[in-house]
Amino acid sequence: MLAWIHAGGDQVSPDAPRVDVVVAVHSPERPIERAVASALANRAPLRVTVVAHNTDPAAIATRLGARADDPRVRMLALDDGIPSPAGPFNLGLAEATAEFTSVLGSDDAFEPRAVDAWLAVADRDRASAVVARLRHVGGRAAPTPPTRPFRRRLDPVRDRLAYRSAPLGLVSRAAFGELRFAEHLPSGEDIPYVAAVWYSGERISYDRRGPGYLVHADAAERVTHAPMGIAAEFGYLPHVLGSEVLARSEASARSALAIKLLRVNLFGAVRNRPEPARWTDAERRALADAAATIISAGGGIERVLSRRERDLLDAALDPARPTEALLAADRRRRARLAPGSLVPRSLGSLAHREAPIRFSAASALALLR
Repeated sequence: MLAWIHAGGDQVSPDAPRVDVVVAVHSPERPIERAVASALANRAPLRVTVVAHNTDPAAIATRLGARADDPRVRMLALDDGIPSPAGPFNLGLAEATAEFTSVLGSDDAFEPRAVDAWLAVADRDRASAVVARLRHVGGRAAPTPPTRPFRRRLDPVRDRLAYRSAPLGLVSRAAFGELRFAEHLPSGEDIPYVAAVWYSGERISYDRRGPGYLVHADAAERVTHAPMGIAAEFGYLPHVLGSEVLARSEASARSALAIKLLRVNLFGAVRNRPEPARWTDAERRALADAAATIISAGGGIERVLSRRERDLLDAALDPARPTEALLAADRRRRARLAPGSLVPRSLGSLAHREAPIRFSAASALALLR
């Protein structure tokens, strides 16, 4: 159910917004006032759409306090019973009218004047998307995407854009106004969205030095962090690997996405399940199916993985392998400086941009402003 709750009283901002910021909030326990305040602390004309999702919108308005009466704040409610941020984000995107959209988690915030900085980059480069710097509260930067050093205009393959799996920053409505998050998925709803942006052929810029997107860690839980089975966790794979944009892309784009899915998503699924009891026969088969699906799209890109990564991949592909062997392979993989973590099985892949040494060097350099 969709209901209009509030749109800045009956006031209209004197300036048409250049950016529609969409914030999905799932509980009045979330610090929504912090997220909204960080968006409003910009000079550029913008509008903040707060979507109360499967929660009492009156409680969200109460939490916002005086900010709920700001003419730049619009409130909507969505009651769909689905524990996924895709629905509320899509509602906000559908109601957007500005030049750009920007999504913001209710737990997170923009650093001061971040939207102003991103708009300056978009105007300078005539970019259809601006990738924001990502930083965790307390000062720790996130090395995603691990781009080539000093690059401002990004190439989706050479700058490893697949490693940024959320559209944090600005996205042009002229270029991507019809694009939506994948719905009815318990996880990974943003991966098909960003793949469509990164591999679109549109201009993408990176604000390497300006204020960024700030990830907070003080929420009790995030909506997508509930335990789930492997098949559900990888339910997005057909949506992204079978998408039209990927079908139109060069093989290098499919390989770039596949290697990221192996390293981050597949290996992450193993790392996040260290208890042997969670690995039933059905879960092992689902893991093997997910691994095989990713490999089939990658054009042999698994050859660039380190020896220890390949050991883990081999264990994931073989449901008959003892679960302890799978978990032991994951533990060995996480010893980043071990020789087996730095070189592929085939030395002919040593210089590939996704091979361990070049990838690790790019990740380290990405921490530099």
